[in-house]
Amino acid sequence: MVFFLTIATLGFSTGAISQTFKFVALGDMPYSPPKDFQRFETLVTEINQLKPSFSIFVGDTKSGSSLCSDAHNKTIKQYFSSFKDALIYSPGDNEWTDCHGPLAGAYDPLERLETLRTEFFNSNLSLGGKPISLQRQSDIDPINLKFVENSYWIKNNFLFVSLHIPGSNNNNEGAKSAIEEYQDRNRANLAWIDQAFNLASQKNINGIIFAYQADMFYKPSQLTNSDSGYRDTLEILISRSEIFKKPVLLIHGDSHRLKIDQPLFNKNHKKVLENVLRLQVMGADQVQAVEVQVNPAQEQPFSFRPIVIRENY
Repeated sequence: MVFFLTIATLGFSTGAISQTFKFVALGDMPYSPPKDFQRFETLVTEINQLKPSFSIFVGDTKSGSSLCSDAHNKTIKQYFSSFKDALIYSPGDNEWTDCHGPLAGAYDPLERLETLRTEFFNSNLSLGGKPISLQRQSDIDPINLKFVENSYWIKNNFLFVSLHIPGSNNNNEGAKSAIEEYQDRNRANLAWIDQAFNLASQKNINGIIFAYQADMFYKPSQLTNSDSGYRDTLEILISRSEIFKKPVLLIHGDSHRLKIDQPLFNKNHKKVLENVLRLQVMGADQVQAVEVQVNPAQEQPFSFRPIVIRENY
């Protein structure tokens, strides 16, 4: 089944197609409160001074060993509101899949997931001080009504896609309920990726930016093992990017070190997919971010500037 989106719905402006713009990517913070709350506030202040079009937070609003409480979610939502411009959030594993651990409060992960959806994804607007309209998967795909966290939007003829792909093997492990949750959400994610490439081709989009939490490149077996929670996602990204040929940027966190590379090979695993870049943002001890500039006039439109605040060392 194919679902069509209108360009107007996603904020497309024909006059802005050729204009350069910038956004900020960050995630995996604040891990060590209360000291990291101050460091996070310092980073947000710096981002606000840069005046990006929006910021993208790629999950893990806390460490895996801290309490998965409603109070923490509300605190983080307040911090997200302190971004002067729009902020788009993709959930990580520490907010729900890992919440069964004793230090995290021994919560039911599925209950924590539903709480996240209610708290952070209860409208078609982003978070932040100047919210932007998002097209949520739940709005256009009746088969996947519960996946309110998956969204996309367009800026200057670039398609941005937010996906719910967390660490801890994408929740494809442990209890039967966890495996079933993974299978359901995995199907939705694959459909959302497919729809993004279809839309980009139909509308002659200049490039696609995918944002999610998990480091799917941590080890080669994540592409090959049958029990990998990322194999299906990597396979569809490879196949569709190879056909698309235009620029694709993958943004994620999870491993907490700044990294920019070309992580995908074609189906034969012999040639790098040169149109696909990967940005892994800092996090955990490094409460820093990355500014991404997008220049539609360039063959490779993405350039990167680390936002490294000495005060946060």
